[in-house]
Amino acid sequence: MDRVALRGVLTPPTVHIVGAGLAGLAAAIGLSDAVRAGSLRLRIYEATGHAGGRCRSYPDARLGRVIDNGNHLILGANRPVFQFLEAIGAGGRLAPAAADGIPFVDLCDGSQWRVKPGGGRLPTWLWRPADRVAGTRPADYLAAAWRLARAPCGATVAEVLQGETPLHRRLLRPLSVAILNTEPAAASARQFARSLLAIFAAPGGWRPFIAARGLSHALIEPAVMRLDEAGLCLETHRRLHGLERDPAGRVARLLFAGEAVEPGPRDRLILALPPDAVAELLPGVPVPAGSRAILNGHFLLPWRVPSPSVLGVIGGLTEWVFLREDVASLTVSAADGGIGRAAADLAVELWSELRRALALWRGCALPPAPPLWRIVKERRATFLQSPANQARRPGTAAAGPGILLAGDWTATGLPATLDGAIRSGRRAAHAALAELGRAAA
Repeated sequence: MDRVALRGVLTPPTVHIVGAGLAGLAAAIGLSDAVRAGSLRLRIYEATGHAGGRCRSYPDARLGRVIDNGNHLILGANRPVFQFLEAIGAGGRLAPAAADGIPFVDLCDGSQWRVKPGGGRLPTWLWRPADRVAGTRPADYLAAAWRLARAPCGATVAEVLQGETPLHRRLLRPLSVAILNTEPAAASARQFARSLLAIFAAPGGWRPFIAARGLSHALIEPAVMRLDEAGLCLETHRRLHGLERDPAGRVARLLFAGEAVEPGPRDRLILALPPDAVAELLPGVPVPAGSRAILNGHFLLPWRVPSPSVLGVIGGLTEWVFLREDVASLTVSAADGGIGRAAADLAVELWSELRRALALWRGCALPPAPPLWRIVKERRATFLQSPANQARRPGTAAAGPGILLAGDWTATGLPATLDGAIRSGRRAAHAALAELGRAAA
C-alpha cells in the first residue's frame, strides 16, 4: 500500500456540518464523543457570525436589555430539549413557570381561567372545573380528542374542529397556531393531534419553562462551550454557495466564498440549513413549500416580576406573554398579515393588549403608551405546516450518498419547533456514525 493510500486509511474521516443553528449544534454535540475518542474529525461552518440561528439572544440597544430573537414556549413535553440540555451540561438553565397551570385571559369578555392537566393517560382533570377552560365541559374535550384522533391524512385543523365552541376558540385553535405556526385553515390536523397527545398524556407535559437569562444562555452558549472543550470551534462567516458531486453522486467539493473544501472519500456532509437553501443546493431533494412568519414585541416594564411567568391571551393579536424581569415579550404566530405593518403601529396595538391583559390577570396598571419597545419580524420563521407539506418533509438520508439533512423542517415526526430541530440533528449524527461504522466494517 502506498503512502497516500495508507494516510487515507489512518486519518479519521471528517464530518462537515454546514449550519450552526440548533439542528447543526445538536448534530455536533451528538458527534463530539467520537471526536474526543479520536475516531472522527468535525468541521462546523456557519454563514453568520454567531451560532443558534433563530434560537438566540442579543443585547438590544434601545431597551438596554438582552432579548431573544424569537419567543419559544417550552413545555415539559419537549423531551428533546431537556435531553439536549443534559448533554451540554445546562440542565438547570430553564426556569419552571406556572406550577399551578398556565393562566389565560380573554380580552373580549374579561374572563380568566387556568389550564392545569393532570399527568397520565386518564384525563381526570377534565372533571375539575378549576383546571379546564372557562365555559367548557368534559364532553367537549373528549369529542375533540375523538375527532382529532380520526383526522384523515389531508385534513386541516379547521376542518376537524368545526364550530365556534369555547374549547376551540379558547384553547385548541390558539394551541394549533402556537405549535404549528400555521392558521387552522391550513394546518395539519394529524401533526397537531400528535403534539397534543405528547403534551397532555405525559406527566408534567403541560408545564411551561422559560429561559430566564435568554435562549443563548440556556441552549447555545453551553453547546458552543461543550464543543470548545472537545477542541472544536465554529468556522463563522462561511456561507456555502454550492457543492459539486462526483460521478457516483458523492460530494466532491464544498464551494465557499473564495475557497473550496474537498471532502475525503470517507467523509460525510450534514446540511443543517433552511429548506430554501437546501433546495438551491440540491434541486432534486423535495422540501416543504411556503413559510409562515412570527412577530415578537418586546416592551420594557416600569416594574420587575419576581419570577418568570407566561400568560395566554385570547381575543387579540397577542397570543402569549412572557414576563422576565422587567421585560414583557409578546408573540404573534402565523403572522404573515402583520409583516407589512409599521413597527410603531404594531407596538401600539400590542402594548394596548398587554395593558388590558395584565390588568385582568394581576391588576397591574401600565402607562397608556409604551415607553421603550422593539418589534422583531421573522418573515420565514417556519415552513407552512400543512397536510401537503408533511409529505414533502425529507428523511435524514434523502439527499444521496454521503449527505445527511438536519433541520426542524425534515421528517422528524415533530412540528417545526426547538424539539424538531434537536431531534433532526441527533438523527443526522447517529446516521453519520452508523454509515461510517458500516464503511469501516
